[in-house]
Amino acid sequence: MFSPFERMVAFRYLRPRRQEGFVSVIAIFSLLGIMLGVATLIIVMSVMNGFRAELLSRILGLNGHISVYAQSPDGLPNYAEIEKKIVETGNVTLVNPIVEGQVMASKSGRATGAIVRGMTPEDIAKRDTLANNIVFGSLKDFQGEDSIIMGARLAMKLGIGVGDTVNLISPKGKVTAFGSVPRMRSYHVVALFDIGMYEYDSGFIFMPMEAAQTYFQMPGKISNFEVVLKDPSHLSDTMDDLLQNLRGENLRLVNWQQSNANFFNALQVERNVMFLILTLIILVAAFNIISGMVMLVKDKGRDIAILRTMGATRGSVLRIFFLAGASIGVLGTLSGLLLGVVFCENIESIRQFIQSLTGADLFNAEIYFLSQLPADLDVNEVVMVCVMSLTLSFLATIYPAWRASRLDPVEALRYE
Repeated sequence: MFSPFERMVAFRYLRPRRQEGFVSVIAIFSLLGIMLGVATLIIVMSVMNGFRAELLSRILGLNGHISVYAQSPDGLPNYAEIEKKIVETGNVTLVNPIVEGQVMASKSGRATGAIVRGMTPEDIAKRDTLANNIVFGSLKDFQGEDSIIMGARLAMKLGIGVGDTVNLISPKGKVTAFGSVPRMRSYHVVALFDIGMYEYDSGFIFMPMEAAQTYFQMPGKISNFEVVLKDPSHLSDTMDDLLQNLRGENLRLVNWQQSNANFFNALQVERNVMFLILTLIILVAAFNIISGMVMLVKDKGRDIAILRTMGATRGSVLRIFFLAGASIGVLGTLSGLLLGVVFCENIESIRQFIQSLTGADLFNAEIYFLSQLPADLDVNEVVMVCVMSLTLSFLATIYPAWRASRLDPVEALRYE
């Protein structure tokens, strides 16, 4: 597409010379602008993807893809039959019956709210997100009437550890002549978990199924089922199959998208807005290319006229200046791509380094829900950012190159 002569002239025009120093400065700033814009877009989009993937894996690791609730607040009495129907549904890989309730956990004058989930030790062992993140204690001790597992941050709030006791107070108590008396009982902490998501590490307690049924006064009943799917992409079809199999059971089905809709919609809106805002960086750099190339064409008016008189066609002049401007966009995009990928691959190390220099907490787990800064590079998004950057750069080069090709040699050399 470009002849050796056109490439030689184009790259020669890009090399800075003393009398054209200002034009070269604009070209350098244009290249830096495109580089930073591309790198920033890649980094921000990767971090947003990482947030979504990490939060989704932790939420689904504890809650499952579909929750099956009873319409009545008294719970499900014949849950063994219902569980069998759910297991027989296609695309279902795991079903966990759960007894769930809210409590107040207290110890030595400290108190905080928590959610108690009653599950069998076998079901907890099947949940890798929980079983693989036990930081203190052991799941082997999770049995009996007075053992519990709690989040490490919840234990830190209460100032307790493995082997200590904690008082759980339930608002569902005994009804007496003087009103309802809250139910209180002491339990031994046998293990602590830390899955890396603040909301769960600071607010969840797990209790053996039978102990939870006794504590919440639900003998032989459960609160709901948590259903894990083999292929989450077929969520809608599996919901329809479950509704068909559970017809007449008076149950309510809620999937993870419905229960976390506001949260993930907010993440998506923020992601789209950030992409739009950061695209303006590349757009500004593209305008710098236009201004720099227009000034270059004006400075090279005499050279263009001489080239035309020596036989260079208008198309050849257009390609020379198009190549000069496009080179800035290509170099800036490739540099930004390299910088963005390297930054994303080492983002946690960079955060720790900056944090050690400044002494500031750059990623507070209580605010961002996660203990580490995530980054998930999406190849399709990286390609889209690079294509958009190159397209804007090429479009910004067309007008100055066209102006150069339309220059009249006679007018350019009239007063020389």
